[in-house]
Amino acid sequence: MEALGRNGEAVLKWFEDLRREDVPEVGGKNASLGEMVARLAAEGIRVPPGFATTAAAYRRYIAANRLDRVLTETLGQLAEGRLALTEAGQRIRAAVASGNWPEDIEQAIRAAYRALAERAGETDPAVAVRSSATAEDLPDASFAGQQETFLNIRGEAALLAACRRCFASLFTDRAIAYRRLKGYDDPAVALSVGVQLMVRADEGGSGVMFSLDTESGFDKLVLINAAWGLGETVVQGAVSPDEYQVYKPFLDRADCVPILHKALGAKEIKMIYGAGEGTPTRTVPTARAERESFVLSDDEILELSRMAVKIERHYGQPMDMEWARDGRAGPLYILQARPETVQSRQESHAFRRYRLGATGPALLTGLSVGTAVATGEVCLIDSAADIGRFRDGAVLVTSTTDPDWVPIMKRAAAIVTDHGGRTSHAAIISRELGVPAIVGTGRATHLLHDGQMVTISCAGGDEGVIYAGAAEFKVEETRLDEIPATRTKVMLNMANPAAATRWWRLPADGVGLARMEFVISNEVKLHPLALTRFDRLPAGPERDAIDRLTGGYADRTEYFVETLARGLSRIAATWYPNPAIIRMSDFKTNEYAGLLGGAAFEPQEANPMIGFRGASRYYSEAYRDGFALECRAIRRLRETMGFRNAVVMIPFCRTVTEADRVLEVMAENGLRRGEDGLEVYVMCEIPANVIEAEAFAERFDGFSIGSNDLTQLTLGVDRDSEALSGLFSERDPAVLWMIETVIAKARRAGRKIGLCGQAPSNHPDFARLLVRAGIDSISVTPDSFLAVKRHVAEAEAAEQAPLS
Repeated sequence: MEALGRNGEAVLKWFEDLRREDVPEVGGKNASLGEMVARLAAEGIRVPPGFATTAAAYRRYIAANRLDRVLTETLGQLAEGRLALTEAGQRIRAAVASGNWPEDIEQAIRAAYRALAERAGETDPAVAVRSSATAEDLPDASFAGQQETFLNIRGEAALLAACRRCFASLFTDRAIAYRRLKGYDDPAVALSVGVQLMVRADEGGSGVMFSLDTESGFDKLVLINAAWGLGETVVQGAVSPDEYQVYKPFLDRADCVPILHKALGAKEIKMIYGAGEGTPTRTVPTARAERESFVLSDDEILELSRMAVKIERHYGQPMDMEWARDGRAGPLYILQARPETVQSRQESHAFRRYRLGATGPALLTGLSVGTAVATGEVCLIDSAADIGRFRDGAVLVTSTTDPDWVPIMKRAAAIVTDHGGRTSHAAIISRELGVPAIVGTGRATHLLHDGQMVTISCAGGDEGVIYAGAAEFKVEETRLDEIPATRTKVMLNMANPAAATRWWRLPADGVGLARMEFVISNEVKLHPLALTRFDRLPAGPERDAIDRLTGGYADRTEYFVETLARGLSRIAATWYPNPAIIRMSDFKTNEYAGLLGGAAFEPQEANPMIGFRGASRYYSEAYRDGFALECRAIRRLRETMGFRNAVVMIPFCRTVTEADRVLEVMAENGLRRGEDGLEVYVMCEIPANVIEAEAFAERFDGFSIGSNDLTQLTLGVDRDSEALSGLFSERDPAVLWMIETVIAKARRAGRKIGLCGQAPSNHPDFARLLVRAGIDSISVTPDSFLAVKRHVAEAEAAEQAPLS
């Protein structure tokens, strides 16, 4: 169904009559809406109904009001430098907004609005009026927020006015600047207006969704941001939204809940319908209950993620989507879908690593955007009206950005905002421009000052850090096509779940060591016994902090289990189905005591390094219920979330009797070796593990050599002692004898054996010794992966070993 103008050209089309190939006629945004309405409704993709004016209608409007000359002259003067951007934009917008509608186009819009009212069963239904720029190749750029959107528009007169304002917004300062930046010819671009029934998200929630990880490009994730009210607050970066990450490959499995990550956002404000005429929307503070609760339930997170996968599959490429939940009717809707334009077009054959050297003190943290490091002087700007004083190469610090900021964002060394999430305007544009950013810091504009020298680091995973002063850093590039194939498996040591996906392109054979204790200290943050024995905690700040962390959980222990399982899942997912060997917690007592609530439950030891650690804790009454929570987390990871590639590893197991007791306690907690494919490994880091290797091999599926502790205990050298540092060497003949002996014994017993100690990472040529000894796998830090892989390949070639 379409409306024809007096010249016989279509001036208006309904969404159901549009397809994605109609971009030249109605722009990428509206063509995509039509595509989904027509072809994805049968797959459960709900899109609010609506219609779009065409490029022909826009050009008729321009011609009828004789605006061609204004556009040509003004843009020409801008190109020649005889007119400032702000003056040119203002002149054009005023001319376009004051125009009159050709009668046939006006009547077509009025008639379509009345038809939409009949569908909605309302007299003057609320509609969203969105701009959609038209040109054949516009889907290759995000054009995020370059034109205007008007929400909660009611009545024919208000609709016609909003459509005129959309036409004028084709010439906002940021839109003109963005087209010049991307090399688009202004006369070739027209504007379509999409008119869409509003979803009552003002009483529900809304947000943005990507079908890949926006920071790493990891294509097996769905990333969702959510806030209360209308979605403009998320797009504009005016709030710090909730964030959810979902593992796509498991979404079609009914027995899995593959939600890898849930982070509660501050959600400081929400946008709702205005109180009266002239104020279609307004922003109000959120209630405390809203700030402290997630916008989406787990079922809704999974439903949205399944929609994202269907949309991505239909379009055949990663997608950027906006969604909303109707607070009255309840269902979830897709409001927009467009191609993701940054990560999906990154070169996949190489990636850069930024390595920080000496830094000043950390000043602030927030969500990192990109992976780069940058230094510069702070340029603190409160309002877009002041962007004229921005200095090229400075670090832009502001509360939040909107499209008006684009002309200076491209000139910044880095960007820092108080508010916003990974799908905010600042984040989207920063990625597209290749400028590192840290968003959602909460108080950058209060703590940083103009002219202050800072370093912005996005190199450490999800958390970006702002350091005082100009730090030293190096840039290293790894080319994936230079990485040789090897028979010996080369795996990765991982501790930080947030950093795992940054390395997903490395052809690793899995994770040889996932350090559970790092996940506990960085994400869980508290001692497990502070939950199982909460009543023994003394009143005070630590108990209050634990109350805040576990608020919203009817059972406090569920906080520990859920947070730990999800943290580990991000590591297990990155190289699935390759194994992820998860070492159960290996804190020393002094390290456990440093966790929230830990001091109340940990003894003071003279030598924690060889004290109450590892296996001895797991069956002890002093920690047994804490270990039970660790086991519950592993079961959640394997059974509920679906990551059966998780392998359990027991650290610091001194005797065979101790091994039996640990395996018994694990079985009591639902982790029985061999059931559902569960493998259990043991660390080989004590001389007794080498001497009794045959007996340990009867109880475990594999060994992992911890070269640090094995060297320490073989030589009797405290690995942390500066005075003895010259004696500490993994290449000492006694240590090498231990390593070669246990490799030989494991192979004779038919057990897998690898090494996850620091030696190959520090000295990649150490890998040659291991290959000659016949080791199955070597696990190293990601930054040393390439060097170790090369040494392994050379060692195998020297032996003329056949490659698999």
